[in-house]
Amino acid sequence: MGSTTPAIRDTAQHTGSEKRAAVVAALMLAMALAALDSTIVSTAVPQIVGDLGGFSVFSWLFSGYLLAVTVTLPVYGRLSDTFGRKPVLIAGAALFLLGSLLCAVAWNMAALIAFRIVQGLGGGALQGTVQTLAADLYPLKERPKIQAKLSTVWAVSAVAGPGLGGVLAAYADWRWIFLINLPIGAVALWLIVRHLHEPGRETDRDASAADTADTTGTRTRARVDWAGALAVFACGGVLLTALVQGGVAWPWLSVPSIALFGTGLALAAVVVAVERRAADPIIPGWVWRRRTIAAVNLALGALGLLMVAPAVFLPTYAQSVLGLAPVAAGFVLSVWTLSWPVSAALSQHVYRRIGFRNTAMLGIGSASLILLAFPFLPYPGAAWQPALLMLLLGAALGLFQLPLIVGVQSTVGWSERGTATASVLFCRQTGQTVGAAVFGAVANGVLAARLGGANDLDSVTRALDSGGTAPEATRRAIADAVHAVYLGASCAAALAFLVLLLLAPRRFPVLTDEALAVKEDALKEDALKEGALKEDGS
Repeated sequence: MGSTTPAIRDTAQHTGSEKRAAVVAALMLAMALAALDSTIVSTAVPQIVGDLGGFSVFSWLFSGYLLAVTVTLPVYGRLSDTFGRKPVLIAGAALFLLGSLLCAVAWNMAALIAFRIVQGLGGGALQGTVQTLAADLYPLKERPKIQAKLSTVWAVSAVAGPGLGGVLAAYADWRWIFLINLPIGAVALWLIVRHLHEPGRETDRDASAADTADTTGTRTRARVDWAGALAVFACGGVLLTALVQGGVAWPWLSVPSIALFGTGLALAAVVVAVERRAADPIIPGWVWRRRTIAAVNLALGALGLLMVAPAVFLPTYAQSVLGLAPVAAGFVLSVWTLSWPVSAALSQHVYRRIGFRNTAMLGIGSASLILLAFPFLPYPGAAWQPALLMLLLGAALGLFQLPLIVGVQSTVGWSERGTATASVLFCRQTGQTVGAAVFGAVANGVLAARLGGANDLDSVTRALDSGGTAPEATRRAIADAVHAVYLGASCAAALAFLVLLLLAPRRFPVLTDEALAVKEDALKEDALKEGALKEDGS
C-alpha cells in the first residue's frame, strides 16, 4: 500500500437511519438512471435514425456507451477509495446528466454518439460507486436488503425501459428519452449532497503530526495514478472496440481487426509496466493475487458471457421461431427479471448456512443445466416453455451473483472496497462484450451453414422485421443457431462452476467489524512506516 491509504471509515455510523433511507433512495434513483439507459434507447432507434440519419453507425449508440462504462469502472473504483464515494458519485452523476442534456440537443448521429460516450463516462461512476456505497451503508447481515433493492431496480428497468422508450418516441419526441434523466438525476444528486455524510478522509500522512506539512507549509495530497488511468482507458477502449466491431464492421481477420488487437496487446503491456511502478495503482496487483477476488472476477466474467444468450438471442428466437409479436417476445425474456431479485433477496438464508462459495456454485450449476435444457425444447414449441426456463434461470443467477458480490465486499476494508467492487463489475461487463462477439460469430456460422452461406442472423432478422414471413428452413436454421448459443452459454456457466470449485476458498475470509478495524489500522501503520523510511532515505 502507498502512503495515502485512508484511515478506517464507517459510513454507516455517520449516516443515521433517516438519512440512510434518503441515501438508499438516491442510490436507487442513480441505479435506475444507469439501468434504464441500457434499454430505453433501443425502441426509439427508428425515430432517431429517421430524424438524424446515420443508420450505418447507429449501433455505436450502444457500443460507445458500453465501452465508456466498462473502461472507467476500475478508474472510478480506485478514485472512490482515494477521495471517498460521495465526490466520485456526485461527479459521475453530474457528467451523466450533462451527457443526457447534450444527447437531447444532438444535431446529427456523430454528435449523438459522442454525447452517448460522455453519458457512459458518468455511467461508470454510477454503477460502481452505487454498489460500493451499498456495502458501506450496511453491515454484512443487512447487506442483502440493499442489494436486493438494487436488483429490483434493474428488473423493473429491464421491463419498463423498452415500453417507456417506445411511448416517448411515439407520442412525444425521442429527445425526451434523454431529458427525462434530468429531473430524476437532480433529485438523486440533491439527496446525496444533503444526506450522505462520510467520515473525514484523513490519510495516513495527515495522521502523523510530523507529516502534516512539508517545508513550504503545503499539506501533502493524495496521489492519483493518472498515467495508469489513461493507460487502462486506452487499452480497454481499443480491445473492446476490436471485440464489438469485429465480425460486424469488418471481418475478424481483416487489417483493422488485427491492428486493433495488436495495439490493444501492446497497450496491455504498457498498463502492466505503468501499474507496477505506480505507488497507488489504478488496478493494484492484490486484485488478482487474492484467491477470493480473482476467482469471483473470473466467475462473474463468465456470468457476463452467458447472459448474452437470452438477452440478445431469445427475442429473435421468440419472434422468428415461435411466431410471437414483439411485445410477447419481450415478455418471454423479461420473466427472468421477476425471479432474479427474489432469489437474490432470499440467498442470504442459503449462504449463511453453507457459505458464499457453495451458494454461488449451487446457483451457477443449476443455471448450466437450465441453459443446457433449452436446445431440447420441442420444435417449434409453445411460448410458456422458454418462459419457464427463463424464470428458473433468473432464480439460479440471483443465487449466484449476489453472494459473490456481497462475499467479496465483506473480505476487504473501506480503503479497498471500491477497487474490489469495480474489478468484479468490470469483469462482468467485459464478459458481456466478449460474449456478444463470440456468440454472434457462433450464431452467424450456424445460420450460414444451414442456409448455404448467404445469410447471417442480422440480415434474416431485418427481413422478418420488414414484413417478410420466415420459411420453414429459415425458422429451423434460426432455432439451430440459438440452440448453439445456449449450448455455449451452458459451457460458460460450467466454467464458472469449475473456477469457484478449484480457485475460490471453501470459506471466504470475511472480516468482522473488529477484524476490519484491526486490518485498517495495520494498513495505516505499515503505510506510515513506509513513509518514514522514504523520508529517512531522502
